[in-house]
Amino acid sequence: MNQQQGSNRISSGLIAAISATIVAVGGGVAWFVSNSNNQSTVPSQQQTNTPTQSLVGNEKTAQIYWLQDSGTSFKLVPQQIQVAANRNQPNRFLEAAFQRLLEGNAQGDNSTTIPSGTKLLGVDVENGSVRVNLSEEFSKGGGSASMMGRVGQVVYTATSLNPNAKVYIDINGKPLDVLGGEGVELEQPLTRESFNQDYQL
Repeated sequence: MNQQQGSNRISSGLIAAISATIVAVGGGVAWFVSNSNNQSTVPSQQQTNTPTQSLVGNEKTAQIYWLQDSGTSFKLVPQQIQVAANRNQPNRFLEAAFQRLLEGNAQGDNSTTIPSGTKLLGVDVENGSVRVNLSEEFSKGGGSASMMGRVGQVVYTATSLNPNAKVYIDINGKPLDVLGGEGVELEQPLTRESFNQDYQL
């Protein structure tokens, strides 16, 4: 009998020890799982915010050029705009700037002589030169003053990243040598300096 009671006590003690161990291990596992879930939530929130921050970072300031009537002549005036492109990608940056210019939404007393419907077919920036390819609408309509005004707008907008860049203007992929019905001849490449010397607004 005594031996039986002794073995019962041992069994009860052993069961109690095992139960305590299971409870402790279970609690530890629950704590670990809970902390793991909390840690995995933080990175997912950071990842959600990243695209918004990158979009804001891509908004850069560009300059497009309009014409302003001084009474006796026109002058080229810049407008600061925000474009969703990076200066380190000059092709895309100038493409975005030209798209805004060709929309023709001049502010205040400023105007444009670029014909409505003119489309940008491409911009290529390479080795200090900028080649702007425009649709045929660019070369139609207006007198010599209008022609010079639109050329000036293109030259100055194209050189907004590099004021000393050489500008080539193409119409449907072909160099623009003669502009409009009045036969205004263009000597390409054009620069800001050569435009100011050779052409008057």
